[in-house]
Amino acid sequence: MRDNSGKTPIWKAIANALRSDLAEGRYIPGDKLPTEAALADRFGVNRHTVRHGISVLVEEGLVRTRRGAGAFVAATPTDYPIGSRVRFHENLIAAGRRPEKRVLALDERAATVGEARALQIKAGDQVCAYHGLSLADGQPIAVFESLFPLVRLSGMAAALKETSSVTEALNAVGIADYTRVSTRLTAVRATATQALLLHVTEGDPLLRSSGVNQSERGEPVEYGRTWFVGDRMTLTIET
Repeated sequence: MRDNSGKTPIWKAIANALRSDLAEGRYIPGDKLPTEAALADRFGVNRHTVRHGISVLVEEGLVRTRRGAGAFVAATPTDYPIGSRVRFHENLIAAGRRPEKRVLALDERAATVGEARALQIKAGDQVCAYHGLSLADGQPIAVFESLFPLVRLSGMAAALKETSSVTEALNAVGIADYTRVSTRLTAVRATATQALLLHVTEGDPLLRSSGVNQSERGEPVEYGRTWFVGDRMTLTIET
């Protein structure tokens, strides 16, 4: 729409200007846009007009807003297949993304009843707990916890200190190959800690994947739980 003077409405001009910024690479996927107050100063308008202009980009799928956090340049969701062979690095490379893992914590502790059931060990048996952050092209996409039964994998903790790759660490302790035998997907809300790591707002929706991997001998070697940022990932269930 145009006003009576035939000029482009200010909110539309703001949307056009921001769209040009995106096209020119001034902001890249995952970047946070300036605050409404900063954009209002830039364009010499009130915040309501800025909000109207941003809403156009949201409708076009170019920008996403998060409650209490602001507006962010939308990233194309990463395709992530979940089938009999789930490999983080391979999946991200196949999707044309640069994979990265950061170790947050690595310790040994007693398995809970539920964890022991998943790993087919006794409650209280020692497990190696590997907590980490997964990134694609430098953007956080998931936090994870992987548990390994030390009764079968006594050198797993030492192996994970040498490499962030679960596949390489398992290979180092004698597991040449492993496959996924079960996957459970659940919608959950981000905790304060998860929100901080994933650059989202506490309470934002996450998709939790729980799965068990087994060795060629049919013994569980990993029970993993991963919390994905829903709008950054497209999980594909392969059969």
